[in-house]
Amino acid sequence: MRYIFKFPDIGEGITEGRILEWLARVGQEVKEGDPLVKMETDKVVADIPSPKKGRIIRLFGQVGEIANVDEALVELDIEGTEEQALAAEAAAVAATGKTTKVEEKGFGVVGEIEDAGEGAFLPATGEGLEEDRKISVRAGKKALATPVARAMARDLGLDINDVNGSGPGGRVMKNDITRFFEENRQSPAPPPVKDPFAAAAAAGIDDNGAGERVTYEDLTQVRKSIAARMVQAKQNAPHLTAMEKVEVSRLVELRRRYREAFEAANDGAARLTYLPFVIKAVCAALAEHPILNGRLEMDKNRFARQNFINIGVAVDSPDGLIVPVIKDADKKPIRALALEIVQLAEKARNRKLTLDEIRGGTFSITNYGSIAGTYGTPIINYPEVAILGIGRIADEPVVAGGEIVPGKVLRISLSADHRIVDGAEAARFLKRVMDLLADPTGLLLV
Repeated sequence: MRYIFKFPDIGEGITEGRILEWLARVGQEVKEGDPLVKMETDKVVADIPSPKKGRIIRLFGQVGEIANVDEALVELDIEGTEEQALAAEAAAVAATGKTTKVEEKGFGVVGEIEDAGEGAFLPATGEGLEEDRKISVRAGKKALATPVARAMARDLGLDINDVNGSGPGGRVMKNDITRFFEENRQSPAPPPVKDPFAAAAAAGIDDNGAGERVTYEDLTQVRKSIAARMVQAKQNAPHLTAMEKVEVSRLVELRRRYREAFEAANDGAARLTYLPFVIKAVCAALAEHPILNGRLEMDKNRFARQNFINIGVAVDSPDGLIVPVIKDADKKPIRALALEIVQLAEKARNRKLTLDEIRGGTFSITNYGSIAGTYGTPIINYPEVAILGIGRIADEPVVAGGEIVPGKVLRISLSADHRIVDGAEAARFLKRVMDLLADPTGLLLV
């Protein structure tokens, strides 16, 4: 029998993916779990495995095209009895003229198929998505369709009876509605151009026609995700931001003293940066101020206090900002944190992170000072409730013992969700982080 495998919901709010590479070909025999296609989502690049054993009949989509969740990816020829069961069901309904409950897989909707009259049912073939196997609904008869297809047609202003059904028994599916809409959609005529230079400007051509002035690039999946999440965070979480500066000469000296020994012990695989120390300080502060480590669930009128600490670290990759997560960061020593930061950052830049490595964060840190920047107003990694921004360390005069002396000053910024985090609590958290960074020997006691 024929089986249509659809792009599955792989979690984390992923709704679409770009086809990067087909890992299987038409005619190939595959086993359950064999990789079929490499997909670029807004979070990771993932190999999508085959859910069943069989022979590939058809691949849907070309490299570079976007596939949405629940859209067809691969058609397989597999062994089974589902086809015979569907055919028997269709025949029974046609004979009795009664409706029957069916479930359209991939949509999770259970509804009723309306009786389309005698002769409207055909044996299920499972080959419905092939162009040459479309089944037309007779004129004047009601189309067979599930509620999700009818609702979609109604929203698009389509008469579902005009749509050719490709499902079992000629049932109209969601993909049929989409295809029909795209085939019959008419593009509106462009408005008349009054300005003689407007057409050239709209086309990105300069006034003398010498060349393009604007280059257009499609947004990557990562960039689209970043844009959507930034809007979501700003719209849902009213931000408060507190800024401070802390004298970290002791931290600078501690790092300088142990940097060479650390790198030698790891064969140069990782550098000892300031970030592991910041993570340890943040973990200690979160243990004392757990409200910044939770999630606000307004739909359930509750606050979820998370009894574990997973720190997300923002990484600047060629595709955009990616936030891999260090699990149980509070239980790891500085050396382990330093190594894991390097490993996750490298995987992020090469798009080799797994879904497990980017989800489950409870608090995020962004180090904008590694390039340039003193203060910043970081945006919360929603639905977390707080994020810490780290600026660069600068040489500045500071007052010590009543005298002005040279100092190493670090700027830090904390943004928090003001719906659950009050300004005083944010300040207390920030003060604890500052104390531990100013005197890093305190990190040995936490």
